[in-house]
Amino acid sequence: MEIRWVLNKKNDKDTASRLAEELKIPESLADLLISRNITSYENAMRFFKPSLDDLHDPFLMKDMEKAVERIETAILKKEKVLIFGDYDVDGTSAVALMYSFLKQFNLELEYYIPDRYDEGYGISFQSIEYAKENNFNLIITLDCGIKCHEQIKLANDYQIDVVVCDHHFPDTTLPDAYAILDPKQVDCTYPYKDLSGCGVGFKLIQAIAIQRNIAFEELKKYLDLVVISIASDIVNITGENRILAYYGLKLINSRPRQAIEYILSFSNITRKKEFNKNTIFNKEITINDLVFLVGPRINAAGRMDTGRSSVHLLISDELKKTTQLGELIDAHNNDRKELDNKTTREATEQIKNNPIFAQRRSLVVYNPEWSKGVIGIVASRLVEQFYKPTIVLTLFDGIITGS
Repeated sequence: MEIRWVLNKKNDKDTASRLAEELKIPESLADLLISRNITSYENAMRFFKPSLDDLHDPFLMKDMEKAVERIETAILKKEKVLIFGDYDVDGTSAVALMYSFLKQFNLELEYYIPDRYDEGYGISFQSIEYAKENNFNLIITLDCGIKCHEQIKLANDYQIDVVVCDHHFPDTTLPDAYAILDPKQVDCTYPYKDLSGCGVGFKLIQAIAIQRNIAFEELKKYLDLVVISIASDIVNITGENRILAYYGLKLINSRPRQAIEYILSFSNITRKKEFNKNTIFNKEITINDLVFLVGPRINAAGRMDTGRSSVHLLISDELKKTTQLGELIDAHNNDRKELDNKTTREATEQIKNNPIFAQRRSLVVYNPEWSKGVIGIVASRLVEQFYKPTIVLTLFDGIITGS
């Protein structure tokens, strides 16, 4: 397939020269900064030296005061709170973050990760029934919920309040939740729109911390979870995400939580030495390491078994439990790799063995035996191989489903 490269128009030479002189950098590097809309010394400094002081006030997000007020009520009344999250890396890391933060307030807390196969994406009706049967008063959703109108209506019917934390684009109408935190709402004036689901969760705990006079220093220990979500969900690493990612990586490279250190060990990245209680690995951990080494293993639990295992692992501080869960998740990841490689081979053969596909501008492949958990990965690989929009279909529970 022929590929046409469309180059950005040349930047203004005077602007590039001025920025290069101000920053004492080559003009070619100044050109790259300008192409990223960084045209002043101040913005360049924020880019090269991110500061936590530049994080936005969480109360600028629409409904943040309502969300904090409802959680404060739950804390004061010792209500039962169910933390609900998607089964991917962004969802499970967000649940781990919220659960770890809220447990200090002696709430009756529990978390719920839906089954990818039985319940599917988003708030499930099963989870609402579970909340009712177990007398939960409040549900906090993470990385999902913005389009779950009927499920939230059912929760309301059961007198269960729902606080939605999401980062996906909403429908033209919003669900009738108690509070909705999503910077992509059309009437939300929050300055940064590209937070991950875990990033929205972090803004919520930041707001609760401000309300309760908890020092921001106490929140830094959760930035490793935020950067894993940023990397794995492939959100833009600009603005607030760049700040959160920068300090999250610093934390992972110096004082990683036990689970992350153990996950990295499966890729022969191990503790080299300790200095002043800081960990130094045998290589610097980068965003790429999170994307290709950490994220897939956390994701594998939801694809092959249950995302609850990922949350168990991320919140665990017991070495024996971490080891057991880490080995289980690594085994799931190996099974997942074997399964998606096999499925990719079979899908590729379908395409290559059918001459009609060569004339088509898009690809649609189907096999009722393929696993629902890997067809998204397979679709991405086929796009990379054939450079065409691709749909991969399989049969699950009597229904054809695809990615």
